[in-house]
Amino acid sequence: MVIELLKFQVDPNLRESFIQKDAEIWTTALAEYPGFLGKEVWINSNNHSEVTLIIRWATQAQWKAISPADLATIDSKFAQAMKDTYQLIESAEYQVRK
Repeated sequence: MVIELLKFQVDPNLRESFIQKDAEIWTTALAEYPGFLGKEVWINSNNHSEVTLIIRWATQAQWKAISPADLATIDSKFAQAMKDTYQLIESAEYQVRK
């Protein structure tokens, strides 16, 4: 399993809207792709503007098989919904070992 970690800085007043739109747009779209196992939303208790998304993929190959054009389309839809209320501040990839 591979973990995709995305950390965002979000306007605290719009955090719940960000989470809802992410679920409606990104999670719904990603769920259509092979290898998508699920997603968690982590809220930083000490920083109300920080939202971390943990996306689980079966394999890196399945994750990376999503076309850049598809990702751009999904991202554009999300950006239109949320405007300039968020910023990606960290992106990382982790391999899960058992």
